Amino acid sequence: MVVLHAQASTSEVKHKKNRRKISKKPARIASVDGAEDHDMDETSPSAAEGHAAKSEHQHGEDAGDDDIMIDTDPSAPSQSDAPAFPPLPASAQRTALKSEIRRVPIPPHRMTPLKKDWVNIFAPLTEMLQLQVRMNVQRKCVEIRTSKHTKDIGAIQKGADFVKAYALGFDVNDSIALLRLDDLYLDSFEIKDVKTLHGDHLSRAIGRIAGQDGKTKFTIENASRTRIVLADTKIHILGSFQNIKVARDAIVSLILGSPPGKVYAGLRTVSARMRQRAL
Repeated sequence: MVVLHAQASTSEVKHKKNRRKISKKPARIASVDGAEDHDMDETSPSAAEGHAAKSEHQHGEDAGDDDIMIDTDPSAPSQSDAPAFPPLPASAQRTALKSEIRRVPIPPHRMTPLKKDWVNIFAPLTEMLQLQVRMNVQRKCVEIRTSKHTKDIGAIQKGADFVKAYALGFDVNDSIALLRLDDLYLDSFEIKDVKTLHGDHLSRAIGRIAGQDGKTKFTIENASRTRIVLADTKIHILGSFQNIKVARDAIVSLILGSPPGKVYAGLRTVSARMRQRAL
């Protein structure tokens, strides 16, 4: 019994010794760290000089590498010199363009007037714009095509606008203005876009726009320097941007129910202002 007790005590003693050794190790490490810190403090000037020398050496190597990488071929052109491309002549642009074709549909009620005025229609297109034109009776359309004699790139668009204006109901002499002037446009809208009207109310609105024997329509045209086509519930206006706005405002006022006398007074003021600007 005594021997067993003695063995147990020796194991406990060993375990206690191990605990003491483990607890002492961090202290020793801390002391070693303190010594190293003390040594670093003592040798800090020399170490700083060494680090500075190493950093300067590395910086010199990096600068050398940068010089080697930045070094370019002296014979190569510099990036600041932009390439110069001379403009192409007009003949080269004409040869590069392919022939374009436009088909302008013609309403059935405008086919008979088109046949009567065909000489006055295709002559400006062929002489002024140097386009090729033909009337397709089966398809009920006018076909326009560019040729090698066409000089203007936008000639086919002007020709299509000219034929479209005639198809909408404008006179040939008024439509030719689209070929001669660049600031003329076509504007189309319906009465229902302004106000939804049905039956007699719609008929009275159309009558207010036209007036007795077309008097109101002619007055708006002369005051705003535009041309107006009243086709049932659709209204087409031909003129410049500002003049179209003046005519459209007057027509909208008539559709909404304004009396013609009030619209005439507004047109009189606008026309006087336009004359002052012209002077």
